[in-house]
Parts: sequence; C-alpha cells; structure tokens
Amino acid sequence: MLGEVLGVERRRRWSEDEKLEILSEVGVGGASVTQVAQRHEITRSQIYGWRRDLKKKGLWSPDRGTVFLPVDFGEART
Repeated sequence: MLGEVLGVERRRRWSEDEKLEILSEVGVGGASVTQVAQRHEITRSQIYGWRRDLKKKGLWSPDRGTVFLPVDFGEART
C-alpha cells in the first residue's frame, strides 16, 4: 500500500473576483506563476486556465495590472 487516505478532500470553489485577485498577484514583486500557485495551494495549470477563461469573458487582459509612472529625464541638452 502506497499511502493512507486521511480524510475526504473537498473541491474548492473560487469566485471570479477571487480568481482575478490571485491572477493579479503574478508579477508583483517578481512573483512567478509557480510561486502564486504554491501560495494558494493550486496548480499552475489552474492559473493558466483561469486566465484563458476570464480572458474569453472579457474580464482579464494581459496588461490589466500594468501601471505607468511618469519619468523625468531632466532638461534636454543641445
């Protein structure tokens, strides 16, 4: 016998808002998909699947988390 079943594992349900929140963690502070998946005890493929499904519904876009900051290059030299 390879292992012993210790209890019944229940399937978790994630709302679209929860999925979006988890997806938005990818890239923050350099967090990879793998790191975010491990933090939430889900698989990487689940994250990619959520991205695909939410993108089809128009709720997710690759640049969703993009933030633009102003940059001052100083005075132009001539």
